[in-house]
Amino acid sequence: MIRFEELEVWKRSAALSAEIYKKFSDIKDFGFRDQITRSGLSISSNIAEGYERQSPKEIVNFLNYAKGSTGELRSQIYIGMKIGYIDKTNGKSWLTETERISKMLYRLMEKFKDL
Repeated sequence: MIRFEELEVWKRSAALSAEIYKKFSDIKDFGFRDQITRSGLSISSNIAEGYERQSPKEIVNFLNYAKGSTGELRSQIYIGMKIGYIDKTNGKSWLTETERISKMLYRLMEKFKDL
């Protein structure tokens, strides 16, 4: 089995998390900052944790957690756009990326369900 670091979905989710961390590093609303950065970080972290367990059932379980975190992050992006914390250009880009990541996770889960 390949390492999680080699997965395109992990690379993309880690890059998105880093981008969100950079964007919110100076924001004074600690509650929002903490929530959005944690949900972004949770995606790549759950992918990594699942892959380290190496049981197909556990991998699918953690990929499912990661997929849930993409929905959580997407919700926070919408709210961030409404309250003016996220500009529309970044927001639309991040929404598109979370949707792509979610679809990639679904396809990956389907592969492991057959094992």
